[in-house]
Amino acid sequence: MLPIRHWDRIGNGGLRFTELGFGGAPLGNLYRAISDDDALAILEAAWDGGVRYFDTAPQYGLGLSETRMNRFFRSKRRDEFVLSSKIGRLLRAATPGTREGLGKWFEVPSRVGVFDYGYDATLRSIEFSLERLGVDRIDILYAHDLDVFSQGSQQTLDARLAEFMAGGYRALIQLRDQGVIKAFGAGVNEWQPCQWLLERGDFDLFLLAGRYTLLEQEALTTFLPMAQARGVGIVIGGPYNSGILATGPRPGAFYNYDPAPDWAMQRAGQLQQICAAHGIRLVDAAFQFPLSHPAVVSIIPGGQSVAEMAGNLAAAKARIPPDLWQALRTAGLLPAEAH
Repeated sequence: MLPIRHWDRIGNGGLRFTELGFGGAPLGNLYRAISDDDALAILEAAWDGGVRYFDTAPQYGLGLSETRMNRFFRSKRRDEFVLSSKIGRLLRAATPGTREGLGKWFEVPSRVGVFDYGYDATLRSIEFSLERLGVDRIDILYAHDLDVFSQGSQQTLDARLAEFMAGGYRALIQLRDQGVIKAFGAGVNEWQPCQWLLERGDFDLFLLAGRYTLLEQEALTTFLPMAQARGVGIVIGGPYNSGILATGPRPGAFYNYDPAPDWAMQRAGQLQQICAAHGIRLVDAAFQFPLSHPAVVSIIPGGQSVAEMAGNLAAAKARIPPDLWQALRTAGLLPAEAH
């Protein structure tokens, strides 16, 4: 089995996270289509490898990721796994030519995601997710994409944050107080909105994608210490920065959902060289690095094939010698405060 990290910030029994979790975006046919049978095989491979934390969202494949998990969960006991999904968008019917995500999501339902972080929309979103997933409860709900990357501008983000704190936040507090959910937080691509929210509310967990990795540690300056001090757990998404830390700086490598810029290629090359000198794969070091921070409870890379899932399991079981981290600090590739 995979190592377990028990999180319990408010004394309600908490949740038991496997250090390797399952990121559900690829099940939504992200960038290429896979069959329902292939999706099920990937989920079963994760389960057989010991994964017991599964994350998804209405946005992933415009409902497809959640409905594919439905088939999988029907054969599992609900108390044997931790499940998270997200709020912040309601899916509306569209025509095939006007649906969202053309060129990003393939062979998915014709839907458009409408941002709505209000009180009523949050409750409706949860009901829809429960139906798509076919389960009687969701353990964790994250407010999805409250970041500049997704909202397009700081001004728009500020308005969405205000909308959430006035509406969706109240709904999630009530659901947690009633025991309907165990925890809530936000799932975002930037650490700054996480800190903004943490400074203003009673949050449990943040799913931070791509911003605490071997390539980027800016979150270590203020946000992660604040989370640790308050007992807030961190789930790390995108530990490979969209691929470059898994593939290395090869031609066509991706960073942050786009072709990798020169700085990322150069830094990944330096990281890979030092890892190789210590007999360690770059992908293994990339997976293991965020786990060294005491606030981190799970890493959830995506996997769009059984082979990719096997790769994630291998990275989760890798053992990294402490002298590798010291070598990376000495080379200026990790800050001194990184564990």
